[in-house]
Amino acid sequence: MNALNLEEARFNMIEQQVRPWDVLDDQVLETLSRTPREDFVPESCRALAFSDISIPLPHDQVMMPPRLEGRLLQSLLLRPTDQVLEIGTGSGYLTACLARLAGSVHSVDIFEDFIEAAGRKLEAHDIRNVTFQQADAARGLDTGQRFDAIAVTGALPMLHHGFHELLNPGGRLFVIVGRPPVREALLITRTGEQEWNRESLFETSIPPLINAPKPEAFRF
Repeated sequence: MNALNLEEARFNMIEQQVRPWDVLDDQVLETLSRTPREDFVPESCRALAFSDISIPLPHDQVMMPPRLEGRLLQSLLLRPTDQVLEIGTGSGYLTACLARLAGSVHSVDIFEDFIEAAGRKLEAHDIRNVTFQQADAARGLDTGQRFDAIAVTGALPMLHHGFHELLNPGGRLFVIVGRPPVREALLITRTGEQEWNRESLFETSIPPLINAPKPEAFRF
């Protein structure tokens, strides 16, 4: 795909997929437009970089569809001074978008090769406000700090407070919860030391975080 076709495909992705999903924030749209998604997908899927699908990644993981990435970014209401926690580095594309909208990003993934590859890609695009950590964070994370926004990029079959506690007052958590075939995207805002507001955003379905807690099976 030549440069002209790439830009046309990127434009169509935003106008035909992202905007119709009520992603209207100019900063989010600009970030999606100037972050080269084709550089973050696996080489074998480069022709699908702008398609309305979940692109497969190694370890049976996926890259979210563009419209879902756009809704996530818009929902978090990111500011240039925000400190962001990302659970699930994956391809590094969403990491790059978060980094361009916020002050800093701490990205955590269970797979070291995801972190290494994302680090190289971000460096190649001169994105330097991201730190990485290899950890199994599905049940929560001991970071020693709180964050203004948290993006969880894999579903939680059962909502728990492992990430709630990591929010600053006024901080926002985007998380997708429930079990297939349909899961629910939530925005959780910390309104007090032990108080959180929960807003249902939309229904969708993405794979669960590895090792995420599950509800106990019903027994007769």
